[in-house]
Amino acid sequence: MGEGVTMHLSSEKGFSLAETVVAMGVLTVGILGAASVLVAGMTNLNSSPSDVIVAQKATQAIEAVFAARDSKRLTWPQINNVSKGGVFLDGPQSLTVPGNDGLVDTSDDGAIETVDLPGQTITLSNYTREIKIEDIANENGQLRKITVTVTYQNGAIKRSYVLMTYISSYS
Repeated sequence: MGEGVTMHLSSEKGFSLAETVVAMGVLTVGILGAASVLVAGMTNLNSSPSDVIVAQKATQAIEAVFAARDSKRLTWPQINNVSKGGVFLDGPQSLTVPGNDGLVDTSDDGAIETVDLPGQTITLSNYTREIKIEDIANENGQLRKITVTVTYQNGAIKRSYVLMTYISSYS
């Protein structure tokens, strides 16, 4: 009657250390990925008011140039940068209140602009705008390209908005 004791060892009970380490690694990568998406979303959310402001300020500059041409406040040679005999200052300029001519980025501009948003007033001191006007090679010289670049600092990131259009001497 000597029945022997039989032991059954099974490796299927619980997780091994290697499986646990791999699972923790996968979980960590997933959490870090989700955290980076959250940080990117918060950064974009933080810059949303500024994105609206730069788009508006670039559009405002383009519309002012067209209005000055259409109303004959500026002649065709004046619709150019100062370095080419025009009225628009060369290089990036602070966003200022237009002067008596009603145009931005000219020599008679006023103080730094402010923008009223719900619950706050923002001074646009960390924004710049550059109006670059280039002649387009054509046979009569009556076409120019206007590029407006508005740049601002959002934390450690410098962001830019570029708006480009063409203008002819004919209104």
